[in-house]
Amino acid sequence: MAFAKRLYKLQDQYGNTLFSDQVPPEQSQNRRELLNNRAMVVDVVEKAKTKEQIDLDIRLAALRKEEEKLIAKQKVNDHALLNTFHSEEEITAALTAKMQDFDNQQRVLQESLNNVTQQLANQQKAAAAAERNGQDVSAKSVEDIKSTQQQIAQIQKALRANMDKRELVKNEYTANIERYLFLTQSVKQPKRHEADKPSIQQANALGLFHCENDHECNKAWEIARQFVNRHSTTVPDVYNDKLIMNRPPAVDTDISLSLSRITITENDYELFLDIHCHDSIVGEELCSSQKIKDLRASFRSYVNNVLAAGAAH
Repeated sequence: MAFAKRLYKLQDQYGNTLFSDQVPPEQSQNRRELLNNRAMVVDVVEKAKTKEQIDLDIRLAALRKEEEKLIAKQKVNDHALLNTFHSEEEITAALTAKMQDFDNQQRVLQESLNNVTQQLANQQKAAAAAERNGQDVSAKSVEDIKSTQQQIAQIQKALRANMDKRELVKNEYTANIERYLFLTQSVKQPKRHEADKPSIQQANALGLFHCENDHECNKAWEIARQFVNRHSTTVPDVYNDKLIMNRPPAVDTDISLSLSRITITENDYELFLDIHCHDSIVGEELCSSQKIKDLRASFRSYVNNVLAAGAAH
């Protein structure tokens, strides 16, 4: 096939792939790929966004900024938490001490309330006795009673505030304990036993390759990348030391492979092969087919065979 100076790969409304040296007017707003003379993609123009999509992107960007602020704040709080406490027991001890302080303050306030309540009872009793004797209650006695009632109200307010503050601090420390355990749980997670590892049959069915050190895993990772590229019908999209991923399936016959490096322990890893098909009835049937099951099952043996061949040389 002779290539023009510019060749575009497009897709019509029915999902059919088209090639043209020009972009038809009706395709100007659609996604297209520019190919070089070796049929390799050198540029991609994504589908034009609608006003609603643009507005949504603006809103999403604003939300992500707020999210970034929250994440940054959480990181600061996490850093302070880990620097302040070195075990769950330390946080629990600090909580216990705080609760004792609040309880002591509560007892002091309650004693004051009891005393002032008794004082009010005495004042009211004296005023009632004066009235029974036909005497007028003095203005000073009335003021003293009002003053004592105000003291009672203030102490009751202080008691409620102390209880509310106690509950708030308790909740904060409880949250700190939960957060501390979350931040340190990776250290406390038990190591996986040999019996927990998937069998060869399970590994084949799941698309798993197990490696026990960085050196072996790095070699297996590169071999697995070749497997992904060989069997994917879509082009590569992401490649790093943790994730290999091709573009999502665009048509019913597409197969897109992805690979994840999962850390089990410090020197124990699993390479997980996943296979994706088009989001359609035909695509679902393809992913459920024996062809895909066989492809997944061949992954572990492929990596093992290439590793063994390399070791033999």
